[in-house]
Amino acid sequence: MTDGKKHATREAYGKTLAELADEGIDVVAVDADLAGATKLDAFRDAHPDRFVDVGIAEQDMMDVAAGLSLTGKVAFTGSFAVFATGRCYDQIRNTVCDSNLNVKVCPTHAGITVGEDGATHQALEDVGMMRALPQMTVLVPADFNATRAALRLAATTYGPFYVRMGRLPVSQVYDEGFSPEVGHAYVLREGTDVTIAACGVEVGEALAAADALADEGISAEVIDVFSIKPLDAGTLLVSARKTGRVVSVEEHSVATGMGAAIATLLSENVPTPMRLMGMRTFGTSAPATTLLEHFGLDAKGIVRETMECLAEWS
Repeated sequence: MTDGKKHATREAYGKTLAELADEGIDVVAVDADLAGATKLDAFRDAHPDRFVDVGIAEQDMMDVAAGLSLTGKVAFTGSFAVFATGRCYDQIRNTVCDSNLNVKVCPTHAGITVGEDGATHQALEDVGMMRALPQMTVLVPADFNATRAALRLAATTYGPFYVRMGRLPVSQVYDEGFSPEVGHAYVLREGTDVTIAACGVEVGEALAAADALADEGISAEVIDVFSIKPLDAGTLLVSARKTGRVVSVEEHSVATGMGAAIATLLSENVPTPMRLMGMRTFGTSAPATTLLEHFGLDAKGIVRETMECLAEWS
């Protein structure tokens, strides 16, 4: 989408599945009574014979999707991230991943940018839960176009996928023709003083932070870690060797998310000074942009943390 407006990544969901079905890909969607919020309603309306609503029953949702995949369908599921992972983790682990089924866990409303719904609805552990599972691929797209591409990747690549989507409208990062690959990260801005690795909503914030840091004479390299599992070790290690300093930023727990994955990679290959920016507590209820500012995860917060780190590491 290139209309110049901000769009939430969830807006790509139903539209993309409808396109895939129109193109002859045998996709189905199983939703847990949230099609309007997850935006799967666009798919439901276009292909009602390919849509199943199980009601507020996430465990049933995952098992129905697993069964449909065994008939040859490419099965997508729809709910909020906190429910789509936590409520049915047993089914994802023991039914989907252990059997390597062609099920795509693609929830919306992830992270603190869920906003006013509050801590109970703000998934902060989901990426860690999913990347710990054998067979599971984990993608966190940065904008509408990247989400559309991620969903297409999931639909055309066999096996369990986790695609994390959000509620907050975000600025465009990629053109409509963006064609990412599993296991790849993307250098959006080259720099020499520090690497800022971000995913999802934080990619746009990191780019804005890099602009502000440049005004302070600091050259920041910005990497979109589109694929969290598998991680793009090559791109991240090359950048870490070049800048010698890494800051990761995500709207997820720092204990188990993207930053933790990068920290493990660096510690095993290129020990590098690193700061993990993200969540260390539960979230709270407030508008999404207010929460980003409150938890220091907006562009200003990234600038502040990066400058403090550079001063500490110099």
